[in-house]
Amino acid sequence: MKTHAMVCHAPNAPLVLEELDLAPPGPDEVLIEVMASGLCHTDLSQIEGKAAPYPFPVVVGHEAAGVVRAAGAAVTSLAVGDHVIALGIGECGQCSHCRSGRTNLCELFLADMAAQPSPFALHGRKVSAYTGVGALARHLVMAERNVAKIRRDVPFDLACTIACSVATGVGAVLHTAHVTAGSTVAVFGLGGIGLNVVQGARLAGASRIIGVDINPLRDGQGRRFGMTDFVHGGETDTVAAIRALTGGAGADYAFECVGNAALMAQAVDCTRIGWGCTVVLGVPPDGQTLSLVPFQLQLGRTVKGSFMGNMKGRSELPGLLDHYVAGRLNLADLVTHRLPMDRVNEGFAMMKRGEAVRTVVRFGGEGA
Repeated sequence: MKTHAMVCHAPNAPLVLEELDLAPPGPDEVLIEVMASGLCHTDLSQIEGKAAPYPFPVVVGHEAAGVVRAAGAAVTSLAVGDHVIALGIGECGQCSHCRSGRTNLCELFLADMAAQPSPFALHGRKVSAYTGVGALARHLVMAERNVAKIRRDVPFDLACTIACSVATGVGAVLHTAHVTAGSTVAVFGLGGIGLNVVQGARLAGASRIIGVDINPLRDGQGRRFGMTDFVHGGETDTVAAIRALTGGAGADYAFECVGNAALMAQAVDCTRIGWGCTVVLGVPPDGQTLSLVPFQLQLGRTVKGSFMGNMKGRSELPGLLDHYVAGRLNLADLVTHRLPMDRVNEGFAMMKRGEAVRTVVRFGGEGA
């Protein structure tokens, strides 16, 4: 069948609306009509070629919510009409990773990364699907293991955010760091991921949540999600400021949400001796390396990586919407801009200027 998608043909090139060929769903796949898709900073990194694991041309986007329109004969857990989110990390339920409580990195996902499958083609040439999703398209074909059924009472433009930004931030707090009640948390970078770390820390019962950013607008925004203190990273010694706010001890937990190796080192340095834990979430440009003095770790600190918040896609992500409906998660303030498909490039421009927290593309809807 034919579908429309926003395609990036080369690094730093604007996205172009193209009519693509879409392969039909196989026996274990479903056809999804996308209703809303969030724009993520990792999409921008792919577009700019800074961290670009997928070859051009590529359909970016990986935060998609929509409706199942067709299902293959072997599909058993999804049906036509189901509301769903597409998952860059699937959950086969059978491999040792899926059966463990330690990771969300399904072994089939790791194999798929190397194969880089895509159902999209333009004039007979393969078009990559970023993270295996390619969410800035009107339709997707996804394996059943890469699709999660969600409740029907949450608007698509909010529901799509749990597919990446909410899962990554909240999950890193609850599933990677295991933040404890009464602890102190520092969050470096208050974009879509960082603000979800903030509200994840609030959900975990942290007593002090310190946000760090160079954009002063993030001060007011962060407090709506539970931030207690703000440090302007461009005007002060960040590590010293965090230590001052914590009586000299440092934060119990720190999260780097920007993708900057220098900030990662600061995040480690701001944690307290004995048990400070730093979680790295940001994806740095290709070639950046993290340099640490071993004694920093020998003093009892730990550094962890987290991919999609260590949350299992099919079995755990839908539960985030239960938190939203119960009033425990704030998704309404997370989505600051809504745009139609033909204004996607404006959305990425706002992201670069720091004007948007999360911009959502509503397919066929009106911009706001």
